Amino acid sequence: MTGPADLDRQVLDAVENLVPLWFSAVEEVTPRLSPRQILALRAVRGRPELNLTGLAERLGVGLPTASRLCDRLEAADLLQRCVRLDDRREVHLMLTEGGQRFLAEISERLSALLGDALAALPPTERLRVEQVLRALGGSVS
Repeated sequence: MTGPADLDRQVLDAVENLVPLWFSAVEEVTPRLSPRQILALRAVRGRPELNLTGLAERLGVGLPTASRLCDRLEAADLLQRCVRLDDRREVHLMLTEGGQRFLAEISERLSALLGDALAALPPTERLRVEQVLRALGGSVS
């Protein structure tokens, strides 16, 4: 009989097996960015009102680290800092068109790789994996 610890281990193994797919998708996209830089772009894409402090909190880094991260992403023309018209002290972060294209390309490549991996599974197994991934995606912020 499979207990909760066995199930946790199976889920962990499955997630660890997905990591190489993500790395493979990321390696094929230019510019080459670190995982933290990609997470920063994803955070900004998901929250258009995000400021530097909010980004630092979401990434679990200090404000100077988040600022340097944004400097590098701005230099790569993937991100820009925008001053709010109603409060010039408030700066929010926004993806550039290049940043949007970059994330879209990663998503396309990852989708293709994941699609290939799922296609190799029997239909019932594929459905179960898709359900679990949706459930996990909804519970992770």
